[in-house]
Amino acid sequence: MASTDSAWAGTSANGVAAATVDAVKVYGSGSTEVRALDGVTVAFDTARFSAIMGPSGSGKSTLLHCIAGLDSLTSGAAYIGDTDLSELDDNHLTVLRRDRVGFIFQAFNLIPTLNAYENITLPLTLAGRRGDRDWIDGVIGTVALGDRLDHRPSELSGGQQQRVAVARALASRPQIIFADEPTGNLDSHAGAEVLSFVRQAVDEMGQTIVMVTHDPTAAGYADRVVFLADGRVVDEMQEPTAERVLDRIKRFGE
Repeated sequence: MASTDSAWAGTSANGVAAATVDAVKVYGSGSTEVRALDGVTVAFDTARFSAIMGPSGSGKSTLLHCIAGLDSLTSGAAYIGDTDLSELDDNHLTVLRRDRVGFIFQAFNLIPTLNAYENITLPLTLAGRRGDRDWIDGVIGTVALGDRLDHRPSELSGGQQQRVAVARALASRPQIIFADEPTGNLDSHAGAEVLSFVRQAVDEMGQTIVMVTHDPTAAGYADRVVFLADGRVVDEMQEPTAERVLDRIKRFGE
């Protein structure tokens, strides 16, 4: 298949930012084989906030890592836009992740010796690019960090550190941002603050976010939730609320 355009024609007015087709990921072999993904076909729309949920071991983080180019599939295809990741060598995959993809992790992953502004602009610095100053200023304003730019991570709260990580993901204006349990290390107040900024980035800045979470409240900020179980897509929900998501999760054990 040459591109996602033909595979997903008519699925979204905005286009598809990322997708998998018949994605299979197997770890180990023989008696120790684990089939983490078992034929997953899913698309994530541009300028939308999507969440991936499921029980522990359902394959949600594996799906995120494979579609983001952090891990490779055993078979099937993963796309960023119409680029088939399996066709890229390590160097081109590194460039794609640097130039077209943003990441937000549970552990923040900030550089302790750099201040907040230097952490935010680090991907651009590593790529030898200055970036769009107006865009960067807008990102900093969106996450309300204007008075914390000269502070190092150790001088920031957990919520502030994650806001720096969100701003870093947004700064290079990537095609898509992948977030893996971004509120997992935060209290409920700080988590809500970070999720509000992520929601704002989608609504006001046209960003595309795909987030793995176990938290129904976090999923309630998304436009759509994809549910996995045993490495397969088993359901999805448009315009989720925390209550509806929690009710669906309760049915996983049935």
